[in-house]
Amino acid sequence: MADVNRGNRPLSPHLQVYRLPVAAVTSILSRATSVALVAGLLMLVWWLVAAVSGPGAFDLADGVLRSWFGFLVMTGATWALIYHALAGIRHLFYDAGIGIEIEAARKSSWVIIAASVVLTLVALILFFI
Repeated sequence: MADVNRGNRPLSPHLQVYRLPVAAVTSILSRATSVALVAGLLMLVWWLVAAVSGPGAFDLADGVLRSWFGFLVMTGATWALIYHALAGIRHLFYDAGIGIEIEAARKSSWVIIAASVVLTLVALILFFI
């Protein structure tokens, strides 16, 4: 191998040099939302099991679920559910060969992100009415 002075430049693109396309970010978010859904589901199952276990267990689980932490987890799980559903619907279109062009994928990625935030806010407003 030739003795080449490579200096301090990187050997391959990395996150400091290469910016991920928004379609890649939404793909990663789809996987992350599945983990968030599990966290919300575990909290909900704990609350339901506590409801049939007795008043002491239910008071503890209900207190956690109604706390700021429980609100944060359940709001995150609500957003994750909506986002995951919208991304799944987009994937059905991808499977049909619709919207797989780079520009269409970029636009649909932003639509999914915005729609999931708006629908989560609508769900919170309806919850508190």
